[in-house]
Amino acid sequence: MTESRPLSNAKLGVLILLGAETMLFVGLIGAFLVFRMGNVTWPPLSIDNIQLPRLVTGINTVLLIISGYIMFLALRAVQQDRIKQLRNFLVFTGTLGLLFLVVQGSEWVQLIGKGLTLQSGVYGGIFYVLIGCHAVHVLGAVIWLAIVIGMAIAGRFSSVNFTGVETCTIYWIYVVALWPILYVLVYLA
Repeated sequence: MTESRPLSNAKLGVLILLGAETMLFVGLIGAFLVFRMGNVTWPPLSIDNIQLPRLVTGINTVLLIISGYIMFLALRAVQQDRIKQLRNFLVFTGTLGLLFLVVQGSEWVQLIGKGLTLQSGVYGGIFYVLIGCHAVHVLGAVIWLAIVIGMAIAGRFSSVNFTGVETCTIYWIYVVALWPILYVLVYLA
C-alpha cells in the first residue's frame, strides 16, 4: 500500500484558483451562448464574409493538447527523479505553449486586417473577449512554466520535492483542457 501525500497549501491554492477560473469561463461561455442562440444568423450578416481560420486553429489545438501530455510526462519524470527528462519535457511544453500563442496572435492580425475587431459588434466583441481571455491564461501558464524551468535548471526539484512542478502541471492541463471546448463552440459551432 502506498502512502498518500497530504494536500499542500500550494496545491489547494491552485485548486481554489481553478474554481474561480471555471466560474469566469462559465460566465463568458454563457454570454457567448446567449448571443449565439439569440441571433437568427451567426455570425451576423455584416461580417459574414469573414471566415475564422478553422484548420490552422484545429492544428494549433492539437499542438496545445500535445503540450498537456508532455507536461504530464514532466510531472511523471520528476516523481521518478528523472531530472534531465523533466527539464527537456518542461522546455518542450513551453515551446508548444509559445507556438500556440504566436499562431493565435497571427490569426488575430489577419482577422483584424479583414475587419473583425472589438468594434465589429457583438460577434467581434465576444470573440476577442472569450478567446483573448484564454490567451491571457496561456500566457500566464507560459510565464509560470518559465519560472518552473528556471527552478528545474537550478536543481530545486526531486522525487520528494516537486510541488512547483505539480501545481504548474495542474494549471497547464486546465488551460489545455479548456481550449477544445472554446474551439468547438467558437470556431466549429
